[in-house]
Amino acid sequence: MTRAGQGEEPQEPDATMQLKVPADFRADETMQLRVSDIPDIPENRSGKSEKAQKSEKPDKASRSGNRRKAPRTPFLVQLSATLGPRLAPLLAFLAPYVARLAPYARKLRPLYPRPGRTGWRRWIPSWRQSLGGFFASIGLTSMFLVVAYAATDVPENLNTYATQQDNVYFWADGTPMARTGWVQRQAMPLKDIPEDVRWAVLAAENASFYSDPGISFKGISRALFRTLGQGDTQGGSTITQQYVKNVYLNQNQTVSRKFTEAMISLKLDNQMSKDDILEGYLNTSWFGRGTYGIQRAAQAYYGKDVSELNASEAAFLASLLKGAGLYDPTLNSANRARAVERWTWTLDRMVEIGKLSKTERAKYKKFPEPLKSNPLYDTGEQSDYLVELASQYAKKSGGISDKDFDLGGYQIYTTFDKKREDQLTEEVTAARKKALKDDPKKAKTTHYGAASVDADGRILAVYGGPDHRTQGYNESNATTVQAGSAFTPFVYAAALENGIHKTRDGDTTPVTPESLYNGDNEVPVTTPEGPYWDRNGRKVSAKNDGERSYGQISLRRAMELSVNTPFMQLGMDAGLDVVRKTAEDSGFLSSSIGAQVPLMSLGSSTPSAIRMASGYSTFAADGRHTEPYSVRKVTKNGSTVPLDTPAARRVVGAEVAQQVSSALADNFRASHPSDVPAGQQTAAAASDLSEVAGKAGTTQNDTAAWYVGTAKAVSTAVVVYRIDLTKSLEPLPLEGIAGTTDDSVPYGIWSGAMSPLG
Repeated sequence: MTRAGQGEEPQEPDATMQLKVPADFRADETMQLRVSDIPDIPENRSGKSEKAQKSEKPDKASRSGNRRKAPRTPFLVQLSATLGPRLAPLLAFLAPYVARLAPYARKLRPLYPRPGRTGWRRWIPSWRQSLGGFFASIGLTSMFLVVAYAATDVPENLNTYATQQDNVYFWADGTPMARTGWVQRQAMPLKDIPEDVRWAVLAAENASFYSDPGISFKGISRALFRTLGQGDTQGGSTITQQYVKNVYLNQNQTVSRKFTEAMISLKLDNQMSKDDILEGYLNTSWFGRGTYGIQRAAQAYYGKDVSELNASEAAFLASLLKGAGLYDPTLNSANRARAVERWTWTLDRMVEIGKLSKTERAKYKKFPEPLKSNPLYDTGEQSDYLVELASQYAKKSGGISDKDFDLGGYQIYTTFDKKREDQLTEEVTAARKKALKDDPKKAKTTHYGAASVDADGRILAVYGGPDHRTQGYNESNATTVQAGSAFTPFVYAAALENGIHKTRDGDTTPVTPESLYNGDNEVPVTTPEGPYWDRNGRKVSAKNDGERSYGQISLRRAMELSVNTPFMQLGMDAGLDVVRKTAEDSGFLSSSIGAQVPLMSLGSSTPSAIRMASGYSTFAADGRHTEPYSVRKVTKNGSTVPLDTPAARRVVGAEVAQQVSSALADNFRASHPSDVPAGQQTAAAASDLSEVAGKAGTTQNDTAAWYVGTAKAVSTAVVVYRIDLTKSLEPLPLEGIAGTTDDSVPYGIWSGAMSPLG
């Protein structure tokens, strides 16, 4: 036995050692002696001294601290551990048959070169060997497919893009208004997709869908051949395979992806019903124009729901599954030719497979031209303000969480009237442009809020700002500036409904439109105990516009002429708490109501344009108020979402409401006689809801100008104010930017938006 250090190369330690034996030993020159538990021997395989080794530059492993990786489990061991439990029953079943075939298999074992042959014939297999090889290849292939099938699981999670949907908003007439979300998709139950639509797709893509096993062996072979020969795998997929690709896999054109697709398709076909697979396919397929699913495709190309499609339109949409970029006829003439050819073939194919009668087919001779562009456009400018209002209301009223709403799939049918919205936006935009031209400096800090509300509570139109993308907050919904004298109708209604108190604890005294009050300028406000003093020790009084005095004047006349001082005293007599309750019941938010001091009666409250219009709508609805709402229906993938719809409630009696409306109609006739519609020159039709009624609103510190009025049971409020948002939220004086009494900017917007008034 050799030893290191005696002039010979040191040997690497091992679990065996060689022992020399005498030369005459017959068995062999060496015998192996197995030695266990050999102590660790310092590594010095190079033969160099330890000092020399230390002087050398350490290698990469040494620099990393001689850390050794944990031994990896061999792949076959891992595979055995994974597949063993699954294949055990199969192997147990096959064991007896394998034992029987073993003797025959040994006979088929090839012997190369073949004995008894010479030359090249020695290498030609016999017929038995050829037959054995053929069956062996079939067996191995079958076993490989069985193992692959057993090892393939249907993924639990769908692709993100396959489940994400958009939320779509509709105008009051049902036409699309806007959509939000990353994709245009709306899942539809198969029961809501007409059979003609289903079979148009099946005829074009996979007529044997209901009888095939989920894959097409012929198609897969063709796709494999094209992949190896030309580098793509298009074609040859069943609808099940396409669905698997859409929701579980990616769009990579590779053989491995195609094989995985086939295995999952086979397993999915055994786990899901054909109807469920078809429903999933129709809801996840790409149809072009930014749309996924047959529902969005129907809306994008024909402006209708899928339930309204006929067989001809469905045949065209089915052609898009071959590639929207090649079959959308609006792109170019070549696309149109392809689309017409494919459309014709699909309809004929439907007749061929017995899903469309020849009589029905004969009706479709003309190609169903799709819309030039997708009506499901993105939001922007004014529509963003509408979407913001509608989404907030839908979530609150429908009990929808932000998370669920963001996942999409909702259809929000709003109350917004497109014609009124366009008209209101046009009028405010024109006023903005004029202000920028006449006084650019003041116009930069001028804001315009406007809203139209029906007597039944529906918000028909709003103006939220110039562009939501540059100004996020909604001017129509901002509680920023005081209502001013536009608030006095609520004081009038509170007194007419509840009466007044002449003494602190005395009985209530009724009030009528003919009740007289002092209309002089700066008349002091009194209480049953005497004058009302503010915290600074001064008597509180009100001012009339133009500081004009009217003497004793009836309440009706005071409303007609916009005399302020009677209503400050009337609010004190009726009770500020009563006035507050009347305003809140009419739609004012409690947080916007001013302090209960005399100035509350002259509009120290800060309602939004929506709430002001909603308040006036109470009088148009004969004293019943419905909370303003912007959404009339919400569905999710075709199923209705229950909404907490507001109900009308009584605020004041019908007679009181008519008396207030009559006084407001008098005000409109007196202020704008040239705009009074024919047939409404007198107050004879005070209770007619179509009568035009309205009132201007001014504030004592000139920070806001209002006009609120009703025509044809629709109330519209317009407010103009100034705020420099770069400095503070404190309102600035208008300084003439809102016009004059005779040329009021709010009234100009109101009359244009409500035109025609009659």
